[in-house]
Amino acid sequence: MAAAENGAVAYAADKRESRREKKAMSEWEALRQECLHCRACTLAETRTNVVFGVGREDAEVMFIGEAPGANEDMQGEPFVGRGGKLLDDMLKMIGLDRSRIYITNSVKCRPPANRDPMNTEKDACKGFLQRQRELMKPKIIVCLGRISAMEIIRPDFKISQEHGQFYEKDGCLMTALYHPAALLRSPGRKPETFEDLKKLQAKIREVCTRTELEF
Repeated sequence: MAAAENGAVAYAADKRESRREKKAMSEWEALRQECLHCRACTLAETRTNVVFGVGREDAEVMFIGEAPGANEDMQGEPFVGRGGKLLDDMLKMIGLDRSRIYITNSVKCRPPANRDPMNTEKDACKGFLQRQRELMKPKIIVCLGRISAMEIIRPDFKISQEHGQFYEKDGCLMTALYHPAALLRSPGRKPETFEDLKKLQAKIREVCTRTELEF
């Protein structure tokens, strides 16, 4: 009798978890569709594609850049082209790939000529990233580049001094790496970025339970 009761309890728990997962998936798709059709700022007039994000929708590790570039705008996926290839190589160094994490940007549409996003554009997109974070509940956020770190970690963040350090904010661990484009411009920063990646790898092993590191 006890075994049957325990089995029933486990079955009920699985059913509840399945309902929660389905609800989260439907909310995620609704958010994605809302973002894809957004016209809240002038970037909607010049974009080719909205770049919502790519990867696991229940990821424990979330990478956040600033805004899409030309290649991202054409393909509708974050971090493609030379910068994306470098990011993939960086992930591979610590046993990760895009299927194990989630990658997005603070601003979902490309600013013309790759200029910095204006405050009105950041404000128009802020709710999408906030909702992505609420649905995903990542344990670690990795900001890619200075501007992302200033938006998410702290307005006076100094990436040249604070890259690779971890901060706890809103119940989430946060760190910043040099942007892949910056590493392409300044290859001399790659050795210190490799050290930052090893710190990230150690932190994933420490706090994440579902993020597999494969070698």
